[in-house]
Amino acid sequence: MRVRQRIFTVIAVVALFGALSAASADAGSPHFKKGGEPTCTITGGGTTSTSTTCTASLTGLGNGDLQVNVTVSGFAVYQCQNGGGNTAPGQNKVLVGPTTTPTRIPGSQIKNGNVTFTTNPAVLSAPTTVSGAAAGCPNPNWTGVNPNLTLTSITMTIAQGGVTLFSCGISNPAGLSGTVQLTC
Repeated sequence: MRVRQRIFTVIAVVALFGALSAASADAGSPHFKKGGEPTCTITGGGTTSTSTTCTASLTGLGNGDLQVNVTVSGFAVYQCQNGGGNTAPGQNKVLVGPTTTPTRIPGSQIKNGNVTFTTNPAVLSAPTTVSGAAAGCPNPNWTGVNPNLTLTSITMTIAQGGVTLFSCGISNPAGLSGTVQLTC
C-alpha cells in the first residue's frame, strides 16, 4: 500500500511539474519592444469620417492568436438648414461612436515570441444629417447637415488566449489628428 502511495505521489508531482512548465512556455512575459510602443495614424479629420490605423511591436508573447480591438469615438458639429435651403452654424456637439474594429493576428505570425502588427482601419463616421434639436438649431423644423467630425478618443486592447495583455489609449476633448502615441 505504501509503495502505491509513493508511486501515485511521484506521478502527481511529475504531472504538476509538466503542466506548470507548459503553462510558463505559453505565457511568456509580454512587453513592447523598444520603439515599438503603440502609435495610431488618423486620416480624414474635419470631414464626415475618419480612419485610424495603429501599429505596435511586441515581444515575450506566447504562441496563441492575438486579438487587437481599436475603439474610436468623437463628435460632429453640424450646420442648420431650414426648409428654404439656407444654412446657419449649429451649436451642439453631437456624439459619434464609439465604434470598435477587431484585428486578429494568427499565432503563426508570432515568431520566437515577437510580432509587429498593423490593425485594420477603425472608421468613425458621422451621420450625414441629424435632427435640428440634436444640432442645436433654432427650431425643430431645421435639420443638421454638413457634419464636421472630430476624433477625440482611441482605445486599443491586446489580448492573447482570452487574457487582456494591454489596454492603451489617448483622449483629447479638443480633437486628435495626425500620428499619436497611445499610453498603456
